[in-house]
Amino acid sequence: MYEMIDEFVTYLTEVKKSSMNTVVSYRRDLVKFNKFMETQGVTDILKVNPTNLNSYIIYMEKEKFATSTISRNVATLKAYFGYLCRAGYIGIDPTLQLKAPKIEKKMPEILTPKEVDLLLSQPSMKTNKGIRDRAMLELLYATGIRVSELISLKLSDVNLGASYIHCQDVNRERIVPFGNMAKNVLKVYIREARPAMVDSEEEKILFTNCNGTPMSRQGFWKLLKKYAKNAGIQTDITPHTLRHSFAAHLVANGADLRSVQEMLGHSDISTTQIYARMNNRRIKEVYSKAHPRA
Repeated sequence: MYEMIDEFVTYLTEVKKSSMNTVVSYRRDLVKFNKFMETQGVTDILKVNPTNLNSYIIYMEKEKFATSTISRNVATLKAYFGYLCRAGYIGIDPTLQLKAPKIEKKMPEILTPKEVDLLLSQPSMKTNKGIRDRAMLELLYATGIRVSELISLKLSDVNLGASYIHCQDVNRERIVPFGNMAKNVLKVYIREARPAMVDSEEEKILFTNCNGTPMSRQGFWKLLKKYAKNAGIQTDITPHTLRHSFAAHLVANGADLRSVQEMLGHSDISTTQIYARMNNRRIKEVYSKAHPRA
């Protein structure tokens, strides 16, 4: 059966142009599957049936493989046997009824409102760099945009009068409002700090580094880590933490999911519903602690 794996790998590499990581992952999964089949006395690919496949899934579950690992293996087997069927090596695809276990989505890490206040108060408003950093953090939390969207914003994307930004990604564009806290700092940054940091009037990017060129994701990541440490925040914070906090705090304070979905730019509301589940869990925790008959 190993010859078939080699042929499948060649197909992935030369025809599908799959990445090296994908090819290595598929090959590793299939070699493990073959070894399991050998322990079951199955050495002919034509003899593999749905019962064998289900036995392999049960084996991985008993061995306490992570759900995500089992799901990846199911995807690998489906791709492999689908290829063998299309190529005419087997007549019926045995994976047609094979289902991957559901992966339970972990609740995202969020900051408390107090932690957000601490974080956003760290940059000094006495230096151009501090003003820029404060403006970036305020805008990120005020709008919930992705860090890639933040560093791609152009000066023309900001409407200070109407208090909104025009945000555009590959698939769609959206208008996202922001509040007075972000507005006030943005005014100072655009009128005072940015002109002192940007030499060329041709530079259209809103937030630049100290050399007047567009800021990188890594650059923003570093300054966020620094301010989180200075604020004494123990959570392993990432730029996405502020996005999650933005959404969770809105929902907790009564915002409807459709509006939050639109602001976040989610194409499917099911992605946004995780924040409602977080809020429901919080309500249950409060009830359990506070209700006399809980």
